[in-house]
Parts: sequence; C-alpha cells; structure tokens
Amino acid sequence: MDERPTPSPTAIPAASAVVFRRAPVPGAPQILLVERAPHMRFAAGATVFPGGKIDAADHELAAHLLPGAADPVDAAARVAAVRETLEEAGLALAVKHSVTLDEVSAARAALLENGALAPVLEQFGWKLDLARLVPFARWCPHWDRAFDTRFYITDIGTGAVSLEVDGTENTRLFWAGAAEAMAMAEQGEIELIFPTARNLERLARFEDFQTARNEAAAVPLHTITPWIEERDGHPHLTIPEGLGYPVTSARSDMLRRD
Repeated sequence: MDERPTPSPTAIPAASAVVFRRAPVPGAPQILLVERAPHMRFAAGATVFPGGKIDAADHELAAHLLPGAADPVDAAARVAAVRETLEEAGLALAVKHSVTLDEVSAARAALLENGALAPVLEQFGWKLDLARLVPFARWCPHWDRAFDTRFYITDIGTGAVSLEVDGTENTRLFWAGAAEAMAMAEQGEIELIFPTARNLERLARFEDFQTARNEAAAVPLHTITPWIEERDGHPHLTIPEGLGYPVTSARSDMLRRD
C-alpha cells in the first residue's frame, strides 16, 4: 500500500543555492557542491548544494529589500541562500556590482563574526538583486528532522572566483557537472541523499543555465513530498511525475533519505 504523506508541518524552512558556472573547457555547466562534515546532524558526510536554515534576520532583511513581496518566505529564502553560500563557500551571489576577492573574503569574515547578512551589506555598500536567484524546486519530506527546502538556481558566468570551504559545517567544496557528480556517486567517491541525487539528474539534462532557467519557468513549482511505494516486491521512495525529474523513484532500502 502506498504511503503518500503531506509535507511535514514541523519541517524547518531552509534554502539552497544551485550555482552554475561555465566549465573551463567546452561542455556541460558545472555546479558548486559541498561535502558536509561527518559530525553534522543533517546529511553528515553527504555532498549537497550550499544552503541552510532560514533565520529571523533573513526575514527582516527580505522585508527591507522586497517590501510587500507576494511571498515573504520566498524572499527570505533567497536572502538565506545568499548568506549561506557566502558563509559556506566564500562566494558572493546576487550582488549588483562587481566585487573583489579581497572584499568577498572580508565580507565573509564579517558574516561569520556577526551571523547576519544585513550589516555586511551595509558595511561594504553591497546591493542585492534577488531576482538573480531563480526558483527551481521545493522539497519537504515527511520524516523526522525534515527541512522544507527551496532550491534556487543562479549563474556566475565564467566562475573565475577563489573559493574556500568553511571547514566547520563542510569539509570540502568542488565544481562538477551534474552528470559527473552522479558518476562520482556511482563510483563511491561521494555520497548523495535522495533529493540531491534527483536534482542532479534533473540538472544533467540542461546544456546551459538559460535552458535550466527556461524549464524552471515552464514546470509547475509544487512542493515535493516523497512517499514509499511497493514496486516489484521492494519499497521505493517515490516523487510525482511531471515536475521535471527524469528519475522519480529509487529503492528506499538502498539509499539515504535524510
């Protein structure tokens, strides 16, 4: 019998940035990925997109930047995606003007010291264009310690940046094509949780950021809550069809859900 739950009412609001860059050689775009530290409660040791919980300061800044936003949580999630990516990877997203590597390094240090993005923007005179973060997916499982995560795609062009992992929540970061990352997981080089694997499979279909952006605009953005379904005598973790994902189920006894 299928189990099709609704999104967890106690899920923690979160945001992730799926950062594109053009590869150094012709080919598929690369995606920024981080490997979670083994001591972390969520997705320990797994490779994920940069991101984290949406906090009260993100809501305050979002209300200032986008007063009267139709979806205040979406606005706060975009702020959180920018904040978490700067904190975890030392990458400044959605800044309207060019910034130097030294500025980004100093801004990251300031963010790590005070924990909020608003004073960092004020200190360095940065203005954000949150429209550069494009809604791509929303996942909200119905299990313990679930996160209601909004995924945003964004593009940094050639990606000529100097990045350094935070060394606390994550142990390393790297750029890889989506198909390349899936191959790394198949070979046991990295570990993926179910939502990351399904999103990478979807991302692997895009030849460039614009193609991804076009599909994000065309595909309905429904909250995805996986359920367990029996197939061929085995339990499968399953998601709905028609939301852009080429693979919509996997044996639940052979994967990490987190």
